[in-house]
Amino acid sequence: MMLLRTWMIGFLLALLLAAGGMARGAAEIPVASPDALAAAGGDWLVSSVACKAGAYRDAQGQHVILTNGLVRRTWRVTPGAATVGLEDLMTGTSLLRGVKPEARLEIDGHVYDVGGLVGQNDYAYLTRKAEERLAANPAAMKLVGWETGKTQERLAWKRVRHHDSALPWPPPGVSLRLDFGPGDAPARSPAMPSGLRVSVHYEMYDGIPLMAKWVEVRNGGEKDVRLNTFTVEILAAVEAESAVDARERWEYPALHVESDYEFRGMDPATADRTTHWLSDPQYGTQVNYEGKTPCLLESRPPIGPDAIIAPGQTFTTFRTFELVQDGTDRERRGLAVRRMYRTLAPWVTENPIMMHLTSTDPATVRRAVDQCKEVGFEMLILSFGSGLNLESDEAAYIAHFKELADYARERGIEMGGYSLLASRRVSDADDAINPKTGKPGGAIFGDSPCLGSAWGQSYFKRIDGFLHGAGFALLEHDGSYPGDVCASTRHPGHRGLEDSQWTQWKQITDFYARCRADGIYLNVPDFYFLCGSNKVAMGYRESNWSLPREEQLIHARQNMFDGTWEKTPSMGWMFVPLVQYQGGGAAATIEPLSEHLDAYEAHLANCFGFGVQACYRGPRLYDTEKTRDAVKSWVDFFKAHRDILESDVIHLRRPDGRNWDGVLHVNPRLKERGLAMIYNPLAEAMDVTIELPLYYTGLTGTAAVAERGVDPKRCPLDRAGKVKLPVHLEAGGRTWFVITAAGEVKEAAQ
Repeated sequence: MMLLRTWMIGFLLALLLAAGGMARGAAEIPVASPDALAAAGGDWLVSSVACKAGAYRDAQGQHVILTNGLVRRTWRVTPGAATVGLEDLMTGTSLLRGVKPEARLEIDGHVYDVGGLVGQNDYAYLTRKAEERLAANPAAMKLVGWETGKTQERLAWKRVRHHDSALPWPPPGVSLRLDFGPGDAPARSPAMPSGLRVSVHYEMYDGIPLMAKWVEVRNGGEKDVRLNTFTVEILAAVEAESAVDARERWEYPALHVESDYEFRGMDPATADRTTHWLSDPQYGTQVNYEGKTPCLLESRPPIGPDAIIAPGQTFTTFRTFELVQDGTDRERRGLAVRRMYRTLAPWVTENPIMMHLTSTDPATVRRAVDQCKEVGFEMLILSFGSGLNLESDEAAYIAHFKELADYARERGIEMGGYSLLASRRVSDADDAINPKTGKPGGAIFGDSPCLGSAWGQSYFKRIDGFLHGAGFALLEHDGSYPGDVCASTRHPGHRGLEDSQWTQWKQITDFYARCRADGIYLNVPDFYFLCGSNKVAMGYRESNWSLPREEQLIHARQNMFDGTWEKTPSMGWMFVPLVQYQGGGAAATIEPLSEHLDAYEAHLANCFGFGVQACYRGPRLYDTEKTRDAVKSWVDFFKAHRDILESDVIHLRRPDGRNWDGVLHVNPRLKERGLAMIYNPLAEAMDVTIELPLYYTGLTGTAAVAERGVDPKRCPLDRAGKVKLPVHLEAGGRTWFVITAAGEVKEAAQ
C-alpha cells in the first residue's frame, strides 16, 4: 500500500511538471515561513548564527529556496528552471540583476543551455512583475525533477593528528539537485543526443554565507558522447561600480569565487583558473558607454575537458564555491575567506611542528628523531638534498626506511619525505609536448613530465607504494602539477591537447584524495587545499634566506603578516636555514646553533608567535643543553597556547624595521579569546601604547589582559571593542598578551 501511494504521488507530480505546474520534489519540503526566510541575528564571524541552512518552497510550488539566514538563493521551477534571486541577508541587498541558464554544455561540438528563462527586457534589475512574464527557453534542456537533501563529503578525511576538533566533516548544510533532460526536439538544432541527463547540484552550509555548485552529465544513450567543455555557473550579478568611461581596473561584485580546479599559485587569486568576470551583452542599459562593466560571472575550465562519456557513465565537473562578502574592509573579507577554507577543507588546521633533515644516514636520522622527541617537535621530513629517493620501488630500500619510520613512530614522531614532480626533465617520450613546437620544453617551469605519460602513471604508483610500504606519514610534493597542457597523442593517460589538462589534474587530485583518506600529510607548494593538501608556502622569496641572519628576521615577519590575510596560520609554512640554503655563507646560516642562539630564538619566536610552522632545515635541532632548552621553551609556549595561536590573525602593524610590529590572534570560541604578539626590531628598548581591536574576540565591556599569561588586569573596551595597552619592549625583544573574559581574572591570577 505504501509503495502504491509513493508511486501515485510521483505520478501526479510528474503530470504537474509536464503541465508547467509544481516540479517533482516540491511536496517533499516545507513551505517557507517568514521566520524561515528572515535574516539571522548577530555577526557570523563573532558568534554562531541561529539559522541553519534549509530548503523551502513557496505555497504555489513555483519557487525553491535555499537559505541559512546569511544568504538566500531562489530558483523559479516553472515554466522552466532558473535562479531568480540571490540575496545578501547580512546587509539586505540583492546580488542578482537578471536570469541566465543554470549551466552550459558543449557536446559533440554543439552548445546547449541547461535551464534558464527568457523574456527579460532590462538586465539592470529583475522585478517580480518581470519574473512573472518569463518563459521557458524551448532550445534549452528542461527541468524534469529536483530533490533536496544533506551535504556530502567531497573526499574522505582520516583524522590522525592535532587539528581543530570543533570543525565537522562534511560541513553541515543542505543540498539541492536540479535534473534536466532534452528540450523540445523541434526547437533544437541539432537535437541533443538521446538519453542524456544533466544534474546541477548546489550546497549551502550552516553558519557561513557560502554555496557550492557543480554539474553531472550522464550518458543514458547507446553511443559515446563528447563533452567538449562546460560552464558550471552563469550569474548576472549586480555590478560593484558604475563607470561611464573605460577602466583599466574594475571592482568586482561582492562575491569571492573559486573552484577546486586550481593550480600554479600559492594564493587563491593566482591559482584561480575558472572564475571569469565578463561584460554582459544583454545588459543594454548599463552606464558604461562601451558596455564593458564586468558583472557577468562564468565559472569554466580554461581548456577542455574534452571528455568521452561512454554509455552508462557519468562525468562530474569541478566544484565552484561562492562566498558572499558583506563589506569592503580587508580584514573582514580575509576572515571570511579563512573561515571558508576551514569549512571546506578543515584538514588545513593540521599544523605539525616539523624538522627538515638534510641527511638519510641512519644514525643521523635516529639522533634527529630523539632530538624532536626531546624538544617537542612532531614530524621529521627527509628534505630535498637528503638523498631520499621516494620513486624507488626496491623492496630492500623501502624496508630500510620503514625501520627508521617505525623507530620514529615508537617515539611519537611522524616521518615523511620529499619528492620533486614538475620542473624536471624525464624524456622526450614522457615530457609534456609544447603545442606550439610539437616538442618538449616551454612548459610553465621550463621542462615538465606529462602526468598522463607512461612515466607519469608509473610515478604515482611508485610514490604511493613507497609511502605505504615505508609507513611514511607525510609527502612534501614539490613542483606539484602546475597546469601544463600536452599536445602528445601517444600518452596513455590522455588523447591529445584538449583533454590533457583535465586528465592531469584528475590524476594528481585523485592521488591527493587517497593521501587525505590515509592520513598522509601533504606539503604542496600550490593551492590544492580544496583537493586534500594541508599546507603551502606562506609566501617568501627563496633567495632571501641567503641574506645575513638579522635581515632575514624582518623579512620573515613580513612574509607571515602578508600571507595571513587569506591563509590561516596553519595553511602556510616558513623556512629557517639552520645550514646554508642556496648561498650567503656563514653570515646567513645559524649553525653552529649555540653560537647564533639569538638569531635561532628570534626565528622560533617569529614562527611560533604567528602560529606558523617552519621548515627547520639542517642536521640537528640543538647542539648544547642551552640551545635545547631555548628550542623547547618556545615549543612549550606554542603548545600551551596552540589553539589560539592557530586561530585567525588580526593584523596590527606590518614589520618595517622602524617601529614595533605585531599581530593579534582571535577566537571567540576559546577560553583564551585572544593572544597579541608584539615585536621590537630596534636596537634600543621602547615604550609604546598599542591599540588592540578585540571586536572579533567576542568580548564586550571589559577584557582581562595578561602579559606573558600572568597577572591579568581588567581593561575597559571602548564602543568599537578596542583597548589601549601600554607596552614595554626590550631591544630586539618581543612579548605577548593573553586576552580572556574579565570574569576569569581571579581564576587566571591564581
